[in-house]
Parts: sequence; C-alpha cells; structure tokens
Amino acid sequence: MSPLGPLLLATLLFCIGLYGVIARRNAVLVLISIELMLNAVNINLVAFQNLLFPDEVAVSGLMFALFITGVAAAEIGVGLAIVFNMFRNRASIDVDDVDLMRW
Repeated sequence: MSPLGPLLLATLLFCIGLYGVIARRNAVLVLISIELMLNAVNINLVAFQNLLFPDEVAVSGLMFALFITGVAAAEIGVGLAIVFNMFRNRASIDVDDVDLMRW
C-alpha cells in the first residue's frame, strides 16, 4: 500500500468535515462533522507514525489517537446534551438559534 493512501484519505475526510462545519445549520450535523475531522486527525497520526518509524514499535501515534478518541467521546456527550437542551427550549436545533438561548 502506498504511504500516501491514508494521508489522502485523511485529507478527504478532513475537508468533508470542514465543509460540514461551515455549511450546515443543524447542530447534530455539525457535531458529526467535527467527529469526522477528529477521525481524520487519528488517521494522520497513525499514518505518520508508520511512515516515520516503519521498523520500530513506536506507539506514540497510537496513544495520541486513543487520547483524541477519548476527547471525541466527551465532546459528543457534552455536545448532545447542549443540543437536547436547545431542542427542549426552542423546539429547533438550528445553529443560528443558539444566541437566542441567552437570558
């Protein structure tokens, strides 16, 4: 397998996620796009670890990927709690309505 394959895949996933964050108005789709971007970073970490240290058993890229997965799980938990609260108060999950939640 070419060493550029995972890097191109990660670039494609990151660009799709970035487009989703910029263009979407639905809060759930924004959260999914952020998760897509974090998964692209995980692929990059593992790909660069294998590219730079092909013969060694270096687990630093894998440890960073595991840490990012934990952060992503916490982010989705907090993000969904905010989305549920926003839907309960406004009956909409439109990102433009978030500033209306201020008192």
